[in-house]
Amino acid sequence: MTKNKRPKPSGYRPPQIGSHVFLVILAVYFLIPLWWLIVASTKSNSGLFTSTGSALWFGSHFSFFDNVAQLSTYNTGIYWRWLANSLLYAVVGGGGATVISVMAGYGFAKYRFKGRTLMFTMVLGSVMVPMTALVIPLFMMFSVLGILNTIWCVILPSLLSPVGTYLIRVYSQDALPDELLDAARVDGAGEMRTFWSVCLPQLRPAVITVLLLSVVATWNNFFLPQVMLANGKLWPITVGLNDWLYQSNNGNNAEQVWNLVVSGAFVSVVPLIVAFLFLQRYWQSGLALGSLK
Repeated sequence: MTKNKRPKPSGYRPPQIGSHVFLVILAVYFLIPLWWLIVASTKSNSGLFTSTGSALWFGSHFSFFDNVAQLSTYNTGIYWRWLANSLLYAVVGGGGATVISVMAGYGFAKYRFKGRTLMFTMVLGSVMVPMTALVIPLFMMFSVLGILNTIWCVILPSLLSPVGTYLIRVYSQDALPDELLDAARVDGAGEMRTFWSVCLPQLRPAVITVLLLSVVATWNNFFLPQVMLANGKLWPITVGLNDWLYQSNNGNNAEQVWNLVVSGAFVSVVPLIVAFLFLQRYWQSGLALGSLK
């Protein structure tokens, strides 16, 4: 006698093996460069260019701490100055962009004023314009203003984030019902008190997301500071490491700073990894909140 098969529960879906395999392949594809960077940062110059062993595995000598020590002494330790510059640009530029995006997105979402649709359309249109296309006009404008080769020619353009404004507006429309704002106003709260005490806590997941996106974009910015800054002491880490790589490729200390470039690139991404790990719970809370709407 054949056994009766149990009926499948309603809503049952067979496992999507193909999609899972594709996601695994995609994850490996994105993780391989990071893994190579981790492995390469532990090798010396001879270990990087030797033909023995695998480029994706550690060498016989662990030289990471020696490389970091060389970063502190090579070229009078300018690497740490570049890293501090990147931190300054990311904190001031990314933080300022977050503040402006929160205020602008909240205003577009919850206030009715003349020209709102046109202004928001212009904000969305600016998303389609790459930053590289604006560098030359910004260079001419900053030259007239006399702020070329200063920290402001990097920070000021970083204060604008059309994508952040769009994200805050979309999130505000769903997370902040008009009844909540009306109740706060009936209780006697002013507009600033309503925003600060009632709205901002509800927007925290979106604010953290925009902050991370803005900080990462400013931290990884390369073309803008390369064009605007001639003083090497003001360079961010991206421009500084590129200068070392250029010197090495053109015969100046050829193959002598490759380990420093690789190790310096790895050290430069550590703050971003730490920030993502510590702020991940805010993203999770935001996803949970969105699933209930």
